[in-house]
Amino acid sequence: MVSHPGAERQLTELDFARLSTLYGRPLPEELGTAHLVPSREIAPDIVTMYSQVELAYIDSGHRQKLTLCYPRDAEPALGFVSVLSPIGAALLGLRLGDMARWRLPQGEERCAEVAAILFQPEASGDYTS
Repeated sequence: MVSHPGAERQLTELDFARLSTLYGRPLPEELGTAHLVPSREIAPDIVTMYSQVELAYIDSGHRQKLTLCYPRDAEPALGFVSVLSPIGAALLGLRLGDMARWRLPQGEERCAEVAAILFQPEASGDYTS
């Protein structure tokens, strides 16, 4: 399943409020225009904060596990990526099967499918992380 351009992202109301405070300015368009959902109603196939996902890179087929986190918890070498990083911002709010697209600092574009959501806090009953 591949998302079509302009597919609507979904964010929990809590994630949106926390990100708005974190950014201290308007959110990037892809996040600022996302559909807001109460934490208890977010579908289990949506990437939320502290979700662990498996990405499948389109160009190489390489698979990578990442956990989306806030900057204070980021440990890229351990797979914990900040929501403020290009890949983190690209993942938040996507649905299982959607394509994440982002640019590396050198300008190279990357593309990977959200191949699995291995853990989502809300799906396990954690509505406040």
